[in-house]
Amino acid sequence: MQGGAVGAALSAWHIHLNKDRYVTSELDKMKGGFLGPKFTNDEIEIELKTCGATFKKMSDEDMIEYVANALVKGKAVGWMQGRMEFGPRALGSRSIIADPRSPNMQKTLNLKVKYRESFRPFAPSILFEDVSEWFEYNTHSPYMLFVANVRKDKHVKIEAKEQSLFGIDKLKVPHSIVPAITHVDYSARIQTVHIDTNPLFYSVIQKFKKKTGCPIVVNTSFNIRGEPIVCSPTDAFKCFMGNKLDLLAIGNFILLKDDQNKKMINYYEQKYELD
Repeated sequence: MQGGAVGAALSAWHIHLNKDRYVTSELDKMKGGFLGPKFTNDEIEIELKTCGATFKKMSDEDMIEYVANALVKGKAVGWMQGRMEFGPRALGSRSIIADPRSPNMQKTLNLKVKYRESFRPFAPSILFEDVSEWFEYNTHSPYMLFVANVRKDKHVKIEAKEQSLFGIDKLKVPHSIVPAITHVDYSARIQTVHIDTNPLFYSVIQKFKKKTGCPIVVNTSFNIRGEPIVCSPTDAFKCFMGNKLDLLAIGNFILLKDDQNKKMINYYEQKYELD
């Protein structure tokens, strides 16, 4: 979808408008696909006040520290920063992020945040320089399009009685030390995160790594099943109040669910039937 649209635009530029076709040696001239709208802190604050939200404003450094600490504590975080992604994947601009080491996180995010079946898998976002230490993979994957296996030294031993399990019971058995992103066949769809294309997302994962030794976060799109990914601060706040996310980070603003007016909570759990 993303590549097709950009390719069509380049084709029209070169073939139909007779413009020069430039060949570049850069790895990724699109710089991560963050081509959508962005919002200034002033614009975010106006929208949050209009929504009736309760929030705190922090510096970049304090916001990153706060979010990393929340991840370590097992919190599910709505993360909206910078320009929106253009394409089929959440790439750390409109994402829900969490600790991949938690054996319960996959089920929690699916049932309480995304409102979908508990077995649905999640993808890892990992610092690019650490990818080969955690996966059988050693190159770039900035658009979360490539699958690789978790390295064997990160697997956990599965007992004989667990190996005989089938279906949903087998899915409940942790297969690695990052079970929230590891499928039953030890695979994962990887996003490598690069400091030059998404410095804030990179920084929060880097801070999480310093606290835990793990350079990975769970990354899933900031929406619930049945709705599009959020775009504006109002979208993000509505989604935040419609599921059981613990914390929302928009620009330099932090919102805690416990601080919000309880009358504004409107859970989506009964709004859509399961697929």
